[in-house]
Amino acid sequence: MKEYLIQTEKNINLKDSLFSGQSFRWEPVFKGSSLYMTMIDNSIVVTNQISSNLISVHSSSQILHGDSPDIFFYRYLSLDIDERKCFPDNFEQLYPDIFRYLPDYMGVRVLRQDAFETLITFMCAQAIGMNIIRRQIRNICRKFGNEHDAVIKGTRIRLYSFPSPETLAAATPHDLGLCTNNNCQRASNIVSAAQRIAEDKLSLEALKNENLHLDTLRDQLSALRGIGPKIADCIMLFGLHRHDAFPVDTHVRQFLGKWFGIETTQQSLTRKTYLELQKRASEVLGKKLAGYAGHILFHCWRNEVRHMKTF
Repeated sequence: MKEYLIQTEKNINLKDSLFSGQSFRWEPVFKGSSLYMTMIDNSIVVTNQISSNLISVHSSSQILHGDSPDIFFYRYLSLDIDERKCFPDNFEQLYPDIFRYLPDYMGVRVLRQDAFETLITFMCAQAIGMNIIRRQIRNICRKFGNEHDAVIKGTRIRLYSFPSPETLAAATPHDLGLCTNNNCQRASNIVSAAQRIAEDKLSLEALKNENLHLDTLRDQLSALRGIGPKIADCIMLFGLHRHDAFPVDTHVRQFLGKWFGIETTQQSLTRKTYLELQKRASEVLGKKLAGYAGHILFHCWRNEVRHMKTF
């Protein structure tokens, strides 16, 4: 595999970016290794951090989604985004207790991932732990993806590509349910979503239009069975690359209440209160990069306050 180097002046923490709850397909090449592997665009990719601003990428293909791997990874790691712009200029003055944590987390990059893969993985990521999510995705790829072998550091490694919409559209809920922790309703929802996309009844590429309002995107995604507002916003942020989308889960509600004193966090999470929390968060963080900032704060909260280290 050919090596590509990505050098940047931006803050980057590769491990925290890959393992911060936004992607579930990256794995260490070996247990405890700082080499991480996945498949992107049917290509085996291995990456590691050489220094604070230098990333190495080995790819089995010279083209990833139409670009050379170095150009692709520059966008994949959102290196065009200045992380310092994620927070208002007066954030340190207004929230000094939060700001003191941030230097250790500004290297968390929001990944620009494949839209279909993100949609399916987050449909698998509802009300269960990270390890179970990863196992479900691994099982789906093994059963429905294609095998690819590579030799890494003298060891033969087998990886599996993510299945296409057409492949999952043709799956039965029973067969897919064997991969989704025997949750046949979840499997049925995934098959239904894949069919909508395979039959061009929903275009994820069209949803990447930056001019579309977030409410429009959320409504179209939520029209798919099994997708509510929070999962829709995760898909928007990580798969449609809308850094203004702000998913609200349990951890986000907690830090919005404790760190920012937003009283709405104490109310039942109806659609109305969900949207109100998003509005208040955007007022605090700024609309344009609210989702990006929210993911940094999410990872910071889990580590510093909840002391949760596993992704």
